[in-house]
Amino acid sequence: MASTGSHETYYVPEQTKLPFFASIGLFLTVFGLGNVLNDIQAAESTAVSTWISLIGFTLLSFILFQWFSTVIRENHAGLNSDQLKRSYVWGMAWFIFSEVMFFAAFFGALYYVRNFSVPWLGGEGDKAITGELLWPEFEAAWPLINNPDSQLFTNPHEALNVHEWSVSFFASFLPFWNTVILLTSSVTVHFAHTALKAGNRKGLINWLSLTVALGVLFLILQAMEYIEAYDHYGLTLDSGIYGSTFFLLTGFHGFHVTLGTFMLAVMLARAIKGHFKPDDHFGFEAASWYWHFVDVVWVGLFIFVYLL
Repeated sequence: MASTGSHETYYVPEQTKLPFFASIGLFLTVFGLGNVLNDIQAAESTAVSTWISLIGFTLLSFILFQWFSTVIRENHAGLNSDQLKRSYVWGMAWFIFSEVMFFAAFFGALYYVRNFSVPWLGGEGDKAITGELLWPEFEAAWPLINNPDSQLFTNPHEALNVHEWSVSFFASFLPFWNTVILLTSSVTVHFAHTALKAGNRKGLINWLSLTVALGVLFLILQAMEYIEAYDHYGLTLDSGIYGSTFFLLTGFHGFHVTLGTFMLAVMLARAIKGHFKPDDHFGFEAASWYWHFVDVVWVGLFIFVYLL
């Protein structure tokens, strides 16, 4: 579609049913997962709900693959104008901003609980009467090991903290090693980007392969940490506000690491196929932006969840 004046030609893709089917896949995925949780709470079979969520996720994955393949073909055909490419940049920027707000809500909840709710229950501040009436023997401390109502929540054995891990030397510093891994991966993905801009495809593939491997290693170590937290510390989602904030923050971050690792793996496959050019590789840049964001979030998690 051509416009008048000084504006360039803006490519308008052909009509497609992909967004319609993607919305169906997304609906089935969320609907199925929601029913899985309801079935678990009601102690009923989750088979049907699980199949609904799997069908929805499979449909959504297939549609997204077709959708992104179409976008890539259009770009290789030279149909994407500079104006359209700028819209991709803004779209990714707003997506990352929404993710920042997502994690800001959870960090805000952690701050509110630690600095307001728990002290109030312990008899401090203007709302201390809450603790005096309901749980007069409650002691405010963070991490909150002894919940005010042990009938509703299970109490973990002790706090999950990098200073207190004692099962082994390696396990005692597991969150620290994960921090080292993610910070290193930010460096390697930067080196991959530098190699791409220099036209060094071998360097791009090697550095990107290392980044993907580091992402997988992070997820393995986080799984080990969760097993240790459950078995040794008795820390679960049912462990009150401490268990809830810990698993929600680290769990959602782990999901984002999984998504970022998958994105980089796709970029690696495309790099091996020779898709990127030194001056035209926004798909790779978008994935690297997302990966740097994931790394920054983990640094905040390491400081506020483990250290403080």
